[in-house]
Amino acid sequence: MSDALTVTPLDSAIAVLRRALPVLPVVVVIALLGLPIAPGGEGGANIADAMSGVVVVSCAIRLVRARRRPLSATAAMVLGLPVVGIAVAAAGAADPGAGITGLARYLQIFVLVPAAVLLSVRDRRDFRLLAWSFVGLALWQGAVGVQQYVTGTGASYQGEDVRAVGTFGPTDVMGMATVVAFGLVCAVALALGTSAARQRAVATACALALLLPLALSFSRGAWIATTVACGAQLVLAGLRRAAKVGAVILATGVILVGGLGVGTAMLQERIASITQVTDAPDQSVVDRYTMWAAATDMWREHPLTGVGLKGFPDNRDGHASLALSAGSDIAGAGAAFHKQALLSPHNMYLLVLSEQGLIGLLALGGSWLALLVCALRGLLRVRRTPPGARSAGARIPAGTDCALVACGLIVWQLTDFVYADIGGPSTVLTAVVFGLIGWWALVDPAAPAGPEAPVAAPSVAEEAAAR
Repeated sequence: MSDALTVTPLDSAIAVLRRALPVLPVVVVIALLGLPIAPGGEGGANIADAMSGVVVVSCAIRLVRARRRPLSATAAMVLGLPVVGIAVAAAGAADPGAGITGLARYLQIFVLVPAAVLLSVRDRRDFRLLAWSFVGLALWQGAVGVQQYVTGTGASYQGEDVRAVGTFGPTDVMGMATVVAFGLVCAVALALGTSAARQRAVATACALALLLPLALSFSRGAWIATTVACGAQLVLAGLRRAAKVGAVILATGVILVGGLGVGTAMLQERIASITQVTDAPDQSVVDRYTMWAAATDMWREHPLTGVGLKGFPDNRDGHASLALSAGSDIAGAGAAFHKQALLSPHNMYLLVLSEQGLIGLLALGGSWLALLVCALRGLLRVRRTPPGARSAGARIPAGTDCALVACGLIVWQLTDFVYADIGGPSTVLTAVVFGLIGWWALVDPAAPAGPEAPVAAPSVAEEAAAR
């Protein structure tokens, strides 16, 4: 009898894989973004996008086999709301082919992949697995970025090939910054939201390690969004802890920049440029505000439905002032010098407003706002857990780390959308992020199939006994 109950390491590994099987395709999507992007590749679908399609198809097959209702009415409404504006804007596109392409892209990023991720995550263990996957990808991309800065093999910045871009190349300078920021937000949440000393220590070390590559990305939008998101997480976790963690982060920043002189001159100049919007702004700031004005002008001409999906590039020159430059200078990280056309306003809200009008902005914005409100409600629900209902020795309610991950990611994304929009190889990661947020915000933890009562796979002992 004792032999029948013997559990080998292989049995344990197989059981873990079987339990995590539904969410593994999502982990693969995240992992594929660690592969190098071919120099010169500008946008378009990549292998991670293809894998996201596999996630959607596999999720659909699993739902058909299970013959169960896939989403609650609230979840279906929140996730399906963007379809209204997207469909109207696609129908009104000047180029039908571009409209269909834009329709497919928007549905992928804001509807289909988020829904598939939400349905693939069964419990908080799956959620944490994806959060740690974000951290792992961020550490890899951050290590590549730091190596680029040290060896002078990064993207061109002020005449030097020092900008950390990871494996994304100079055509997607926001790619590494976005990945590192996501990982940093997840690490901060995993550190703040657990009573487990080991997880807290590892997550804290990862968060501190990711500060350097984020700084070397020279991405002002990512800096601002990360500061806002992590600040919100600290406040939501408790003011006393916020003060302690803030002091540690500040000390680390002083050591890195002040003590070790990590990119001091360039970083100081880049940070100072954030406030120079009226007094001698650099050309990138001028271009950004010029395109913002052009997007607003397009919306005034077509207030309800916009100019149609993928319509911003064709209408840009008719609405932009002469202050707009010919494009961004692209060089370094394996690419020869060339100009990259400015085809979007680098503001997601204005991009949606110009191409989809008020209908599209209210639909997408309403969905995002609902996710934010529901994620915060989930955090409050967890925080109300009475001490007697917590596991032995736990000072922090179970699930706080998941709640802080979701709240931090939605705050980061909504803040970053002021300075960026969708586009580039890293865009599919945004879809996964919305899926994670959606699971926490829209799946009721108290339901029978919720985070704390999942449809669990058989335990290792049970499988051994059955054999």
